Amino acid sequence: MFRRPSIPPMRTELETEKHPQEREGQNATVLIIADDADFARTITARWQIEHSVPDFTLMSGDLCPGISPTSFELALVGEVRPGVLPSVLTILESGSKPVVFLASETKTAYTVRESHPRVMVLPQYEGWLDALILIASEAVRAALAEQRAVSAEQEASACTAHAALGRFMLDQRDFFEDALTSVLGNTELLTGNAGLFSDHDRDQVEVIRNMALRMHEILQRFSSLETELRYAQKYAARQERLQERSAAVGGASS
Repeated sequence: MFRRPSIPPMRTELETEKHPQEREGQNATVLIIADDADFARTITARWQIEHSVPDFTLMSGDLCPGISPTSFELALVGEVRPGVLPSVLTILESGSKPVVFLASETKTAYTVRESHPRVMVLPQYEGWLDALILIASEAVRAALAEQRAVSAEQEASACTAHAALGRFMLDQRDFFEDALTSVLGNTELLTGNAGLFSDHDRDQVEVIRNMALRMHEILQRFSSLETELRYAQKYAARQERLQERSAAVGGASS
């Protein structure tokens, strides 16, 4: 048997808990599944002394089938009633998030290692709590880093799509301008012969002319934006060269 550290009072109901202090940029959630309320109290109380404390979702083994795999970054599993553990670990293994099982018996630890290869097994020997916090903290940081990487990839993909659209607009700009010039020229001719048309037809010609003018303004703004972007790129490149020269001069003088 292992010795539990002394812990402060904690609510007995299983619910989501948050550290009382707000930590900027810390939004990870650790799921703790156990039928023993003291198990969750022990872990959350120990984690409070760390520099970075996640949110905790506490759950019994019977409630685990309803958990969403996207609602946590790390799952910690303790003692649950007999027969429930295999299904709990199977559900958690179906996701991509790391899972740690805290084994109080050697036989159970061996069984879980054999039947659930994706689950990390940590026996509850002396010092297990400190080892758990170390492992769990690293797992949470890795999960958050992976989330940021996925988000960056999605943003890069969106930027690539926008860049492709921009290149298409640049390639087709001359064609659009020629087409608009033709439309505007013909509407001017039709407007000059207004006596040949009914009032309704003249209104329709005026609508075509106004829409063509608006499209022409958009293309002009697109050309202006292109010029601004080129200037910004040249300015950034010039500033980078100046910094490199300053760094080279500073290195030579030292």
